[in-house]
Amino acid sequence: MIYKHIKMTVKSLLQTIVPLVDDLARELPEGERYRRLLEAVRALLPCDAAALLRLDGATLVPLAVNGLSHDTLGRRFKVTEHPRLQALLQAPGPLRFPADSPLPDPYDGLIPGVQLEVHDCMGCPVLLGDTPWGVLTLDALDKERFSTVDLGDLQAFASLAAATASVVQRIAGLAQRAETEHLRAESYRALAQDHPAPTLIGQSPAHQRLLADIATVGNSDLTVLVTGETGVGKELVAQALHAASPRAARPLISLNCAALPESLVESELFGHVRGAFSGAVADRRGKFELADGGTLFLDEVGELSLAVQAKLLRVLQGGQLQRLGSDREHQVDVRVIAATNRDLAQEVRAGRYRADFYHRLSVYPLPVPPLRERGHDVLLLAGHFLELNRSRLGLGSLRLDADAQAALLAHPWPGNVRELEHLIARSALKAVQGAAPRARIVSLTAAHLDLASDLAPQLHMQSQPADTAAPVDLRTSLDDHQRQRIATSLQRHSGNWASVARELGLHRANLVRLARRLGLRAS
Repeated sequence: MIYKHIKMTVKSLLQTIVPLVDDLARELPEGERYRRLLEAVRALLPCDAAALLRLDGATLVPLAVNGLSHDTLGRRFKVTEHPRLQALLQAPGPLRFPADSPLPDPYDGLIPGVQLEVHDCMGCPVLLGDTPWGVLTLDALDKERFSTVDLGDLQAFASLAAATASVVQRIAGLAQRAETEHLRAESYRALAQDHPAPTLIGQSPAHQRLLADIATVGNSDLTVLVTGETGVGKELVAQALHAASPRAARPLISLNCAALPESLVESELFGHVRGAFSGAVADRRGKFELADGGTLFLDEVGELSLAVQAKLLRVLQGGQLQRLGSDREHQVDVRVIAATNRDLAQEVRAGRYRADFYHRLSVYPLPVPPLRERGHDVLLLAGHFLELNRSRLGLGSLRLDADAQAALLAHPWPGNVRELEHLIARSALKAVQGAAPRARIVSLTAAHLDLASDLAPQLHMQSQPADTAAPVDLRTSLDDHQRQRIATSLQRHSGNWASVARELGLHRANLVRLARRLGLRAS
């Protein structure tokens, strides 16, 4: 009987692992490889959730999750703040934590449908050679779930995860870039400590197109004009462009053109000499000279006056500038990235912006999509901000309940990612205030988010005047908003439902069901 059980176990293991080995020789997207791996883990090993996380500096980044809430993919787990993950990274092999372990679990409350602490947890470090690459984790709500699990089976999956990661790295060309990155690592390390790599989180088609554009133009010296609504993250995009460029080891200097009076903009940009104006008691270099060899980021560039635009044009054309009050010319080598939430082409037509300056700035226009066009990215970003606030507030777990997730997905986000960040911060404070003392798992509800009050002004603008509009409940308002979003997207994509589903971040079948419920004709 024991022999038969062992034979069946080995057969199940082989049936599960062989397809994954076959996948190593196939062309598959990175996310799909990791998704299949976790599906196989849960098929063979009895668990309620599994996750694969990659080590990025001092942070573990989820690459794939199975059985955990969608927002987990947006979280960034600082190793020093999560002792279980730290223990797994340092373990020589598979590790199962005792049921009475006092170490908090990073996934407490993140298994959908339950607000319970994880009671059984095990995992394994994933190594590339002798170097830690990440961890594979398994969690269960039953404290005895893993009592019969052979840790060798977990090690087999960890080895497959390492092989998969190695294949992904080769396909992405990371090995070819490693030597170049190493050459500039020493000079960049000090800068990186003060300016950590920007976090651009998302999986939607719109976000992936943005990342592709950053990769395309980042490794060049072309001037980039980053456009987009307030709060979409234009400064983060500028940082990513600089980090992707050969100038990454040199300074990234920023100037908010709207934050200075016009009388000081010229001095800030070009510098001045002693005595150039009242208060100029010494020579001073401007932003262009400070950014020499690196990148200058001009935020809110649409606010520059016509006079300053004319003077900037000369620097953009030949890299020559004069400090205020000086006749001496300085030559600088600066890559310019500009950002604005204005329609500069319209400003040119209206005579408020120089056409020649606009064309110098927009050598490579780079639009940043608004959050409302990024579908389920809102949950990934919410997860990122939840983890930041969990750490700041000293909580064991900070999660979204199902109604809160639905409210986030339905909101139109006029303030974009910045609005989401502030919303999560204040909602977390409300939730903590209303939670039981020393509660380990704190849930954010739709009531904590209070998005109905944020929706009201926008829905009023889209409705009839106040004296003729009939009052509507929140569900009807949300349905109207979803109906309008889908209809607008259908018009933009000429009725192509697959394209609409990609834009809105929904599965096509789910989109069709939603459209039918809303009374839209779906095919």
